[in-house]
Amino acid sequence: MKSYYKTIKSPVGRLILIASDKNLLAILWENEDLTQDGIENPERDNGHPILCETEKQLNEYFAGTRRNFKLPLPNLFTGSEFQNKVWSALCDIPYGETISYEELACRIGSPKACRAVGAANGRNFIPIIIPCHRVIGKSGKLVGFGGGLNKKQHLLNLEQDVMRKINRALPGKN
Repeated sequence: MKSYYKTIKSPVGRLILIASDKNLLAILWENEDLTQDGIENPERDNGHPILCETEKQLNEYFAGTRRNFKLPLPNLFTGSEFQNKVWSALCDIPYGETISYEELACRIGSPKACRAVGAANGRNFIPIIIPCHRVIGKSGKLVGFGGGLNKKQHLLNLEQDVMRKINRALPGKN
C-alpha cells in the first residue's frame, strides 16, 4: 500500500503523520521509526489532503477548540482481534476523562487482561486521535505512554483545562 507522510510541530513536539490514499494510518512521535507495521517507505507529501486535514484538526485540538476528531481511519487496524477491541474501546473514553487499565479491560469483557490492555495501548499507532493517553494506572498515577509521561500529562491537562472552562461557562456555574 502506498503511504505518505508529513511532519508537523505541536505543543508535545514534532509529530509525523502518515496516511494512505484513503485513511490516516499513524501519528508517530518524532523519535519513532517511519516504517511501522504495514507501512513501507512512505513518501513526503506536505499537501496530501488527509495529512493536511489531520494537521488542521490536531491544531484545533491543541488550541482547545476541538474535542472530537472526524478523520478517515481504517475499519480494522493492523493488530489482533484483541488489540482492535482495545483500540475501539479507547475511542469511547470521553474527552477530559480518564479510566484505569483495569476498567478498560472490564469494558472489553476481559477483566483479568490489564497487562494485555496495556500492551495493546502501547501498540496504538494513532495516539491523540485514538486517545490512549486517557488510560492511567489504578492508583491514579500516569503510567506507560509511547511519547513519554510528560506528553501524556500535557494532553490530559489540556483536556481538563478545556472542560473546566466549559463547565464555568455553563449557566448556574458562575
